Amino acid sequence: MSDERRLGIGEFGDLRRAERGAWIFEQIVSSGSLVCRKIGGDRAGEMAVHRFLSAPAVTAREIIETFGRRTGEHCHGLRIVAAQDTTEINFTGRDRARRGLGPGGDGKGLGFFIHSAIAVDADTEDVIGLLDAAIWTRPSVGEATPRRRRPVEEKESYRWLATTQAVAERVSGARQLIMVGDRDSDMYPLFARRPASVELVVRAAQDRAIEDGGRLFAQAADWPVLGSYDVKLVARRPGDTGRLARVSLRAGPIRIKRPRNGVDRDDPPALDLTLVEAREEAAPPGVEPLCWRLITTLPAPDGAAAEDVVRLYRLRWRTEQTHRAVKSDGLALPDVQLHDADRLMKLAALAIAAAVRTIQLVDARDGSARPASDVVDADMLEAAEAIAPTLERRTQRQKNPHPPRSLAWLAWIIARLGGWNCYYKPPGPKTMRAGWDRFAAMAAGFAVAKMQAHGPVGAAHET
Repeated sequence: MSDERRLGIGEFGDLRRAERGAWIFEQIVSSGSLVCRKIGGDRAGEMAVHRFLSAPAVTAREIIETFGRRTGEHCHGLRIVAAQDTTEINFTGRDRARRGLGPGGDGKGLGFFIHSAIAVDADTEDVIGLLDAAIWTRPSVGEATPRRRRPVEEKESYRWLATTQAVAERVSGARQLIMVGDRDSDMYPLFARRPASVELVVRAAQDRAIEDGGRLFAQAADWPVLGSYDVKLVARRPGDTGRLARVSLRAGPIRIKRPRNGVDRDDPPALDLTLVEAREEAAPPGVEPLCWRLITTLPAPDGAAAEDVVRLYRLRWRTEQTHRAVKSDGLALPDVQLHDADRLMKLAALAIAAAVRTIQLVDARDGSARPASDVVDADMLEAAEAIAPTLERRTQRQKNPHPPRSLAWLAWIIARLGGWNCYYKPPGPKTMRAGWDRFAAMAAGFAVAKMQAHGPVGAAHET
């Protein structure tokens, strides 16, 4: 299969290894598991997974860059939010015999960290794909140089700037690129050194000094309210259903001063930015009122522009959703029994991409104009076209209502293969994974049958 037709996860210096990697990725998506035995299906497959993860030529970086380049191509001409966030894989209580891992965030157990950037279509709010990720473990011995005296390039927080720069290169064809981050991303060098093609929306963590002598958090107090609207807050934990928060919007220009400590003196002494404040005036009893202070490079001259900045910031939950799907809500990476750090990080790279794939399919069940080629190659798309008519029935509700070759059309096919009957509640991740398993097997059979029908290369010249 040509490179244009095969959606691989990397080349790894060998065609067979590349094909094995693509197969392992599809097995993770369909099985919903990171357990090597379940990925492999049988003993031979399990050992193949172990050999792949142990191969020095296979790296987490190549896996991530392969997905990142492909996602960047799919962003052409779109207004893109690059939603960044960091999560921790902590093995406290399960760290016996683990090798090559440093301390986790609690300073007790072993673990590593994942910082991901997910591309989201700012207009439709569809997940486009994985743009970049950094995976690392902390050194076992603490840093000798105090944090404030270290250059930003030597700090863990540098990941925000490095990821932003990498994403800017991959999404050069986007109509607009907006990086969105939580309070961890509130760092002066990110604003000072951002690529010219990148806009920023960052939730403020520091009550920064303003050039007129005031402080950031007090700036909006006397500004007029530009409007009020409902913000949908997503569920944060099991049992949480989320809620609507009625917020008042204020916005205006600010000029923040360069901090005295921890920054490069070559960074500009002040930066002209915009502050958008979304404040909940009447929260339910016992609930902390929402207050988002968002620093952005985007202008917000009126209520509509300020509301759009808040909406863009909300899209960062897509990365949180991806990380939950890697951990407790899906693939359960912290429960994996692999001991070697290098192999765990390769598996983590596959897990992030697999989580994104599942989210795309679940989202598409309600309709998505994105092309199915975002998640499948040309051969699998051809197989889907052959399978689709066999899944439709007489009633209108049992017919695929989506445009052919759209992601929503493909999601309908996969949901049907997973056992969904077109009635009752929409298909969830388990149904989608079961459907993907059947679809992948049927697509493989379709490819074999097609190859046999055409005959081996050169057969027409045999006598």
